[in-house]
Amino acid sequence: MVECYVGNVKYRDGINPKSQIINQKIPSPMTQPAPPCPALLLMAAFSRRDTALDWGRDRAVESWGPLALESPRFEFTQTDYYEPTMGPDLKKTFFAFERPFDPGRLAETKLLSNRWEEQYAAASDHPEPRPLNLDPGYLTLGKLVLASAKDFAHRIYLSDGIYAEITLFYRHGRWEPHEWTFADYRREDYQEFFTQCREYLHRKQKEDRA
Repeated sequence: MVECYVGNVKYRDGINPKSQIINQKIPSPMTQPAPPCPALLLMAAFSRRDTALDWGRDRAVESWGPLALESPRFEFTQTDYYEPTMGPDLKKTFFAFERPFDPGRLAETKLLSNRWEEQYAAASDHPEPRPLNLDPGYLTLGKLVLASAKDFAHRIYLSDGIYAEITLFYRHGRWEPHEWTFADYRREDYQEFFTQCREYLHRKQKEDRA
């Protein structure tokens, strides 16, 4: 009887390698867990009031450090869903932070921004129930991830009532949406800013490896 190996798998003479595996010479190496590459922390700030957007930026900088990039203040026209709680004429802006971000901290980051929303609503004299909406997430070279306190079929539970979703992914030199991606995140002007963020992150990773 002749024994042979195809790759790491041993077969006996006369047996079709596709029909029966005798044993493995060397166990297949299992991928070992490793820390993720640092990501770029992003936060969307959403309000009808510039003073609220400024407050959100300043509070975030106090906690998370200096900004790497700040987007224009985009007019939000995709839906009127938020008007009952936030009022009309809404604007959204994005802040990207210099410090490397551990994706494992996304849930605690979202809980902190929720507290900031509550603090601003309680301290301001605005008539809207929710004068400021803050949505943190992170960006890697391959995707943009947002945090949410709402569960859906496409969201993964993190901890403490917080979920994550991949809102956009990067392929063939451009951002692409999923079927669940919010309408405004499909906008070209948003994605131009996210590309600037991705380029910044890529440069930082190259500098760190140099």
